Amino acid sequence: MSAVPSVKQQDRLMQLILAPVVSEKSTFVADKNEQVIFRVARDATKPEIKAAVELMFKVQVESVKVANVKGKEKRFGRLTGRRNHWKKAYVCLKPGQEINFAEGEAK
Repeated sequence: MSAVPSVKQQDRLMQLILAPVVSEKSTFVADKNEQVIFRVARDATKPEIKAAVELMFKVQVESVKVANVKGKEKRFGRLTGRRNHWKKAYVCLKPGQEINFAEGEAK
């Protein structure tokens, strides 16, 4: 991608990252490997995810790894259903970079 994304590209990038994944495993990975885990759009690519994280959080990204998570099957009595599939992105930050999600909750 170009150094400065256009307005249309910025709109797309802002919609790619859906939420941070906050779990025991994600906090362990964050502490050990300086990585942050995000839930992202199913059609997101690695370069788009990298650009979106750099745009939204003003940090430098070293690499991105993605994993497709299969939705669980759930039963409702005799009926079976399935949760939606989703994509997870492991974003490795450059040394010295950090994303702090708790700073917005200070008040």
